[in-house]
Formats: sequence, C-alpha cells, structure tokens
Amino acid sequence: MKLTVKPLKQKDAGRGLAAIDRASMRELDLENGDYILIDGNGEEQAVARVWPGYPEDEGRNVIRIDGRLRQEANVGIDDRVTVDAADVNPATSVTVALPQNLRIRGDIGPLVRDKLSGQAVTEGQTVPFSLSFGPMASSGQSVPLKIADTAPSGTVVITDSTSIQISETPAEQISSSGTSAEGVPNVAYEDIGGLDNELDQVREMIELPMRHPELFQQLGIEPPKGVLLHGPPGTGKTLMAKAVANEIDAHFETISGPEIMSKYYGESEEQLREVFEEAEENAPAIVFIDELDSIAAKREEAGGDVERRVVAQLLSLMDGLEERGRVTVIAATNRVDAIDPALRRGGRFDREIEIGVPDKDGRKEILQVHTRGMPLSDSVDLDQYAENTHGFVGADLESLAREAAMNALRRIRPELDLESDEIDADVLETLRVTERDFKESLKGIQPSALREVFVEVPDVTWEDVGGLSDTKERLRETIQWPLDYPEVFEAMDMQAAKGVMMFGPPGTGKTLLAKAVANEAQSNFISIKGPELLNKFVGESEKGVREVFEKARSNAPTVIFFDEIDSIATERGQRTGDSGVGERVVSQLLTELDGLEELEDVVVIATTNRPDLIDPALLRPGRLDRHVHVPVPEEEGRKKIFEVHTRDKPLADAVDLEWLAAETEGYVGADIEAVCREASMAATREFIQTVDPEDMTDTVGNVRISREHFEHALGEVKPSVTPETRERYEEIEENFQKAEPEEKEVGRTFQ
Repeated sequence: MKLTVKPLKQKDAGRGLAAIDRASMRELDLENGDYILIDGNGEEQAVARVWPGYPEDEGRNVIRIDGRLRQEANVGIDDRVTVDAADVNPATSVTVALPQNLRIRGDIGPLVRDKLSGQAVTEGQTVPFSLSFGPMASSGQSVPLKIADTAPSGTVVITDSTSIQISETPAEQISSSGTSAEGVPNVAYEDIGGLDNELDQVREMIELPMRHPELFQQLGIEPPKGVLLHGPPGTGKTLMAKAVANEIDAHFETISGPEIMSKYYGESEEQLREVFEEAEENAPAIVFIDELDSIAAKREEAGGDVERRVVAQLLSLMDGLEERGRVTVIAATNRVDAIDPALRRGGRFDREIEIGVPDKDGRKEILQVHTRGMPLSDSVDLDQYAENTHGFVGADLESLAREAAMNALRRIRPELDLESDEIDADVLETLRVTERDFKESLKGIQPSALREVFVEVPDVTWEDVGGLSDTKERLRETIQWPLDYPEVFEAMDMQAAKGVMMFGPPGTGKTLLAKAVANEAQSNFISIKGPELLNKFVGESEKGVREVFEKARSNAPTVIFFDEIDSIATERGQRTGDSGVGERVVSQLLTELDGLEELEDVVVIATTNRPDLIDPALLRPGRLDRHVHVPVPEEEGRKKIFEVHTRDKPLADAVDLEWLAAETEGYVGADIEAVCREASMAATREFIQTVDPEDMTDTVGNVRISREHFEHALGEVKPSVTPETRERYEEIEENFQKAEPEEKEVGRTFQ
C-alpha cells in the first residue's frame, strides 16, 4: 500500500513508531503493535511498530514516522512509501556497543531493555538511547548505541524477555549496516516544538524548489531565493535551519557572521564569495548565515568601511548579474530592524518569517521534546508547567528541563563514587525526575523574552484584599473575563476594554488590587513605576514606552501596570520646565493605547490618587475607559480588612472585630494594617519586658493580642483621609459618571 510520509508528533518521536490512520490499518490487516516494513526507493527499508494515527489524519492515507526512520528508509516528508506487514521475530539476545566515553559499572542491560522494549532493531544499526545522565545529558542529546549482534539474525524485536549483552568493543569500532546512516540524525523536525506553521512556511520555501523545480518552471516564476528568520533570542531560529538542512538532502554551507570579518582589505568579501561558489558547485545547496545583523547592518550606520563592503558583496551575491542557480540562503537574526533595507526586498530575502515566543500549546510541545528521554515520575504534569511559563522561549524551557534533571542528579549524588571512572548501573536505574525537581528549577529561571521588564506574577489573591467587593467585581469583568471567556466576547461582537484607571485616596488598596488581578488572570505582569520612564535625552522616554508595549504584545496575555500614572501623564499644554518630555510621553501613550496597531490580549491598569492631573485624552473611551473608584471602606469593608490582617495573629477572646470596625471611621486599608501592626508590637513589647530570656521559648505560645493593645494602637494611628478628601473623591466619581472627561469637571473639583 502506498502512503505519504508526514512528521510524527514530538512526544512520540524516538520510539520506533509509525502512526497510520485506522482505515489504512484495516486495509493492510494490521493491529496496534504489529510491525511493518517501510520501503522508500526499493533500496533501503525501515521496520517500525504500528500505532493508531491521529484523528486529523483519518482518511488522508498518511504515515507519520520520526527523523530516524525517515533516514533509515532514505525518504523525506511528503514522499510516497510502500508499506507492507513485516514478519519480525522476537529477539532472544541482543548485543549492544556503548560509545567509548560512556563508562558504567555493573549491568546496564535491564535499563537498555526497558528503554528499547518493543523496538525493531537490525545488526549494525545505530539506535538513539536517552540516558538523561553522564556526559551526553547536558547537551540534551541521545547516546548512539550500536547494535553489534542479534539472535536470531535479521530484524528482531526487543521484548521483556530479551537478554541484553554489552559488547566490549566500543560503538565507534563497529561498522554500520546499510540500514542506517552513520550516527543518529542531529536535529529532525520532531525536535522542534511549537513552530508547526513556521516550519511549514520554511519547507514550502526551501524543499519544494529543491525537490520539484519543474513546478516553478511550469508557473513561469523564479523560486524564492532567501528566507529571513527573525524573533527573540532562544526561540529556535538556528535549530530550524539545522533541521531543514538535515531533513533535505542538500549541501549545507554555514556562515557565522563575525568569523568572516578580516582586517585585510578585500579578504572578508573573498570569504563570502568562496562560500557561495562552494554552494553553487554542490547545488542544490543551502547557505545559512547565523546572526546576520553582525555582517549586514545598515550601511549608513556602519562604523567602518569593511562592514559597508561586506553588505555590498552580499547584495551582489544574492541578486547580482551572475545567476546563483539552486542556492537558497537562510539567515537568522534577533535584530531584524538593524539589517540593511536593501537585503529585505524581493529577490534577496523574499520571505521574512517571525519565530515568536511560543504559546501554551507550543510550550507543551517543547517540554515534550526535552523530557522525551527523561525518566519522569508520574507526578510530573507537563500541562501545568506549559500553563505557568508565560514568556519562556524554547531555550528557557530546555534550561528548565535540564535543571530539573540536575536537581535529580544532586539528590543521588551522595550515592555516587565520584573518584571512580565508572558509574554504578543500579544507581542509574533508580534515577527519577520528580515534580519537586521541576518546581525547584522553575524558581531559578527567568523568561528571557521578558528579562528587562520581568516581574514575577504577584502572589496576592482576592482573599488577601478585604472588602471592596464592587471594585473587585468590576476589575474581574474588565480584565479576567476577556482572557478566560474569549468565545463569549466574540459571539457578542464585543471588544475587551483596553485599560482601567483606579483612583482613590492614598492607602485604599489600588496597587494591591492590581497585583491580585495579575495573579488571578494568570498572565504576564509588567510593572512600570511612572517616573522611571523619564529620561533627560530627547526621544528616550518615548522609546521606553514603546518598548514596554512591544514586549507586552509579543508576550500576551499581559497586564501592564502603571503605578502613579499622574507622574508621567499630566495634562498637556502646561509646560513645567521639563522641555516637553511629559507631553511627548502622553502622546506616545495615546498612540500605543489606541493607535493603528491593535492591542491583542494586553490590558493596561493605571493607578493614581490625583485624577485631576491626568490628560483628559487618556481617559476617553478606547483608552483608559474604565474608571474605578477605590473608596474609603465602609464599616463592613473595614471588618473584612481587619479579618485579612489578623488572620494569622494570636488574638485574645475579648477582641471583637466588629467593635474595631466601628471605632475606625475614616481609616483606609493601609491605616488598618498599621493599627494591627502597632497592636502586635505593643503585645510583643509587653511580653519581652516581662519575661526572662531563658523562659521565652517555652512561653511564647501563650502571647495574645488583647483589646487594650488595640486601644493603644488606635490612639497611636490616626486616619489618613479627612472627611473633606473623601468628599472630593466621591464628587470626582459622580463627575466621571455624568460628564465626559474632556469637559474637565475633575479639574474644577480640586481647584
């Protein structure tokens, strides 16, 4: 039966599986777990174990196999292969040879059998074996095991009863059979997670012209000549180029930007020419330029003559008078705006593909790639880590998995004899990577996509905010609902609010509410303290605002929190000797919030206790359109705030929170916290002064905070909000509700 080859899903790679849709399985009379022979070109064949296909493949006549099986059968993606049922015997014994640099004492046979159980192997074949340990573990690569001998001969299946022998001859000295190419493929498409769409675009650009140039001739068009991969560092640009070079049977030349630069006149350009000449002689070929920005920066900004000449040479090589034949150029950069614009036109880099920060599903795929060969314990839930790693790129997730494995290694380190050249096989078998190892490693890794502005998602929940139930509900509707129920907003044809401005007297809990929202919405959190954006150089402050929003867009969903926004967004037209920087920042904020570029899944929260100072254009609908008054708490609210702050305090029975709430008219949240702290301090002072230091440890459990301590605290801490201030804010709220902000009612209130 003829089937079309497609790549296998990341989590199933490396296990010798072939996923076939159920209709094809029935036609071939195959059952789950049977073995098949995959024949690509009549010369080389691969044996695989059948697995039910994915639901999306039903009726498409496809067979999904991983990079190793594709290499063994000498086929590429989208090739047609012949599939037959294979008659494969169970192996009674298999002899494997380990690489020379792997020294293990004791019997590693059971470990090899467990890992390779169910796989079909042939003498001379190289099989990737993931040890997650030793010298290979840190590079994230599998150990290449060589199958030295099998009994019976031919292709056999390793079962639970197979005896595994370890050959004394190292793997490097055993010759390969024709079944498999020397070594294991470095990077296959299955080793790239979360970039399916981007990978399809790259393959369409590079594989099609190389395999079927006649398609382009028939259409009368030139095939694409160059692909520019750009995106934040660590997202997988170089990895993708490696995978494409490995999967396509093409000559591969690589240029690492800085290494071609030379101090001698003309030598840098000559090295570039040599690379392209070599590629043309071996066409079809791929030239890969890593870190393109280091050799092709904008010529008007380039510091020296050499840089300008290198750019000119690259331009003429890519699209000069001479034909360059079937040579495709792939370049990678994380500074796409620094590249000379002449390179970014059709005929040079025809297609620019952004390799962005992965989403939740992408992060899960990447974690599956990096934990594929790990001995994970059942408690590890990768879905949970995919959900909690906002802003992590592929390189960060690789570090996370590697650090978790290192934590497991540290745990068994006392049992290892580090002086010995060899490691005990029994210790290897007990090695497991647990949930705790992952949790520990997560603490030490910052997401590189958010490194400059990263703020840990605050550990504050709604329970930590006393009272303010109406305010909490409005924030929940504005921020949480659009992120949690996007389908409802879509059905109602409704746009989520762009921003929320919380105003109210100092100490009422505005910042605390913002922290709780960020935590409950499970989103990235970028915190901006107003004045830190201001800079004495022209244009720098606006650039700061632009960068914050750029970061937020590429790492959505994100909450941007502007604390004390009145310090950077005062009303324009009142120049106060700051050379107009405040006005330019406001203008930049306005265009970011409601300009031509859409803000997708980005919400802005701003807090202020001086709403009269803010530019009215910022407060109109479409910008900071929700105005939430955080009021001085009423008696019921004060009681709830006391409950929050006395939750873990040892209170005496006589302390009545309702009495405290009644006594604290005009107190805001910060005042109530100060009262509780002062009462605790009074009780502590009394205890330390009356008890002997020797008896302290025994008697500290008897300390209680009494009503007298609270009475003392109320005498010390006075309410910070006067009745006049309170009235002003209530008046502002009324004005916001009945008048457009442009009418400047707010300003009159305070004047």
